[in-house]
Amino acid sequence: MAATTPVQHSPRQNRLLSALPAEVYERVTSRLEHISMPPGEVIHECGGHLSHAWFPATAIVSLHYVMENGASAEIASVGNEGMVGVALFMGGGTIPCRAFVCAGGHGYRLKAQWLAEEFNRSGPMMHLLLRYAQALLTQVSQTAVCNRHHSMEQQLCRWLLLTLDRLPSQEFAMTQESIAGLLGVRREGITETAGNLQRAGLINYHRGHITILDRAGLEAHACECYQVVKKEFGRLLNQA
Repeated sequence: MAATTPVQHSPRQNRLLSALPAEVYERVTSRLEHISMPPGEVIHECGGHLSHAWFPATAIVSLHYVMENGASAEIASVGNEGMVGVALFMGGGTIPCRAFVCAGGHGYRLKAQWLAEEFNRSGPMMHLLLRYAQALLTQVSQTAVCNRHHSMEQQLCRWLLLTLDRLPSQEFAMTQESIAGLLGVRREGITETAGNLQRAGLINYHRGHITILDRAGLEAHACECYQVVKKEFGRLLNQA
């Protein structure tokens, strides 16, 4: 039997951590805990106290606002470009949304007091996290605009592209029901829209597995919201 190649894990798989100067990176990563992030795992509930900051490496976390009647929709998502827990350094301590893993993988977490300690040094970590918070706010704002003014096809293409940017392959597992829940729309609408994209040769969808066949075509079908979010993250996180 052939030997199995061990899976390599590194904090540098998270772009925020990787962007830290060497001295800060070594200090922060020495306190990180490597964790599995299985799909469906709830990281925090609405208004819950945050004990850690989470830095996804190969997982994707969905931030959901939940209405009083139980209806919900995604307001943002976080992958290897960011972290979950901005309230820890923005002064709130809690956040009025639910965070759960929508695409399983692994990541790292850092205790709240250690994040605060590093942030309060007023050094590179503080500046990087504040720029990330601005980029995340752009994503939240653009998602609201997209959901109000753009078609379901444009919304789905935006979501697929943002998801693809955070994963190491062109394929991922996600049911149509799950996608509908993330976008806050009816499952039938996602079924019809995904079918249209498949017939156009942009994606292949089979039994909960989505494969991107034509990324350029998908970008052409998406609204401007995808590029706005992507460019803002690139601009802010690539600053020296």
